[in-house]
Amino acid sequence: MTHPTPIRRDGRRRLADLYCCQGGAGMGYHYAGFDVTGVDKDAQTRYPLGFHQADAVAFIRKFGDGFDFIHASPPCQHDTDCQRIQGNDHPDLIAPTRDALNATGRPWVMENVRGAAHKMHQPVMLCGAMFGLKTYRHRYFETGGGFTLPQLPHPAHTAPQAKMGRPIPPGHYGQFVGNFSGVDLARRVMGVPWMNRDGIRECIPPAYAEHIGRQALTHLAAAGAVAA
Repeated sequence: MTHPTPIRRDGRRRLADLYCCQGGAGMGYHYAGFDVTGVDKDAQTRYPLGFHQADAVAFIRKFGDGFDFIHASPPCQHDTDCQRIQGNDHPDLIAPTRDALNATGRPWVMENVRGAAHKMHQPVMLCGAMFGLKTYRHRYFETGGGFTLPQLPHPAHTAPQAKMGRPIPPGHYGQFVGNFSGVDLARRVMGVPWMNRDGIRECIPPAYAEHIGRQALTHLAAAGAVAA
């Protein structure tokens, strides 16, 4: 089913940032030119944009068709190596989120970690080296609702990566996961000066979402031209 794509009076497209946490993705879409609303079941006092506290799947099933584009980052703990080692139990929200996104009829992207890539449909991988960041942080992006994302060339990892949780020696790239050291450095490298450690270790760098957002705006413009 095809829906008309509304444009706000200020000219910006509306985007829902589901499972938003502290806003790495949301800020990137903001930089790209979207009017962003973050959605998370937990209060996110550090989220730098408009925020609505709610269950993400329930919210998007009720309000999703009122947005031009939707980003979702279901919690990745279910598929991380450290959680499997520790035997912790977390829900797998990828399939329920996909179902809710498809029901909106809107274009969307869903992001997750490498451990979840096998559950995703032809995901595109983004790496910090693609954007000149001093961290590799591979993340995987599935698209839907008519939106597609090209795979960027993947630069070689020429810089060594510091060991997890260790201070970062000169010339090394940081992983910034777990109980890492160097929060101020991570903020600068990732481009997230408003975040604390909890936000940094889970977020995608805004540069990733800004890239996706620009692709999404091109897609929406082309779809609008065809509809006209």
